[in-house]
Amino acid sequence: MQLSSHSFQDGQAIPGEFAFAVPDATAHVLLSSNRNPHLAWRDVPAGTQSFVIVCHDPDVPSRGDDVNQEGRTVPADLPRVDFYHWLLLDIPGTNTEIAAGAQSDGITAHGKPGPAAPQGLRHGINDYTGWFAGDAQMQGEYYGYDGPCPPWNDSLVHHYVFTVYALATPTLAIEGELTGARVRAALAQASVLGQASITGLYSLNPAVPAV
Repeated sequence: MQLSSHSFQDGQAIPGEFAFAVPDATAHVLLSSNRNPHLAWRDVPAGTQSFVIVCHDPDVPSRGDDVNQEGRTVPADLPRVDFYHWLLLDIPGTNTEIAAGAQSDGITAHGKPGPAAPQGLRHGINDYTGWFAGDAQMQGEYYGYDGPCPPWNDSLVHHYVFTVYALATPTLAIEGELTGARVRAALAQASVLGQASITGLYSLNPAVPAV
């Protein structure tokens, strides 16, 4: 399989249009248009009945002590963890493209509803659910795509890995909430016929450009 995007090139910067926030000289960050990027895949394995898309950032700080704090920098050697930005399931096997903005076009305070997704698909809960848990203005369950918003004082560029999985079944069976960890665990047990990935880069730190 091969995965590509009209929205960004593999290994290159993701435009702010597809991010949760963009840099700002005064406030550090401003909320952005938060559109899902275009994705298309080809060379699909025979027998494919459905697809799953997962987008995760493996560069998220494991501790929040220095995150977005004036006069501090998140150190490069701090251990990093996965943060899931997008879990899209039950894409029909005849579909080989997701249009830009088709699944997310703007920020929804308290999160987009789910698990029902546009075009009859199913989406999971992304990790902004935990990130905003203590914020009265934003807390809630965040389903679907919500784009990059790395710490504005991080010393690392963040990598956003988009992966499409081809399944031999029309749906991915998952017990419990559709979280990133549960989706990945289900994929490990599923009949995956093939997969492909591309990676986009993003930074909100003016001292650490994405390219």
